[in-house]
Amino acid sequence: MKTMTWGHFKAQLQANPELHLQFQYDEDKFVETSFHITEIKLTPITSVDCGGVMNKWTEVIMQLWEPSEKQTERSMKVDKALSIIALVEKMLPLDTDATVKIEFGNSQFDTRQMFPDEFIIDGEKLIVNLTPDFVQCKAQTRGGSCGTNDKGEECCAPVTKKPKVQLINLAVAAEACCTPGGGCC
Repeated sequence: MKTMTWGHFKAQLQANPELHLQFQYDEDKFVETSFHITEIKLTPITSVDCGGVMNKWTEVIMQLWEPSEKQTERSMKVDKALSIIALVEKMLPLDTDATVKIEFGNSQFDTRQMFPDEFIIDGEKLIVNLTPDFVQCKAQTRGGSCGTNDKGEECCAPVTKKPKVQLINLAVAAEACCTPGGGCC
């Protein structure tokens, strides 16, 4: 899955300042229209994957919050979201090449970070369709191995089929050759 950059996300907002901003987090489920943008985080990440390779990337995480009481007369317009972004960027320059994520949760949906997947204009609404974050083995996506255990086995290698072994009933074989006077001892 290709992720969206902060620069692309912001440009989509800038192209539609007069629309009402909506986030769809599941099929037919939207963040309440009176949501707040509570914070925008700039998160540099440095990690070492299971293959022993260091990775670095940056994420911009926009956190959304639904008030406990619906405020039906209020909805977030894109230009309001842009003013919050401008306020943040005065204090914290956001990397335009960073991966953007939206963090959200409510009483029906555990808090998680999701990727903006596509923008849909529906009348006076700009809908940002969100898709779940995912876990991956970076070593395998590079076409490599993620290391071996003390037996030399790769921890993320595909399972190989074990060879079939023919079993012999030793009880029958022992009776045939190991009888008193049979000469086996």
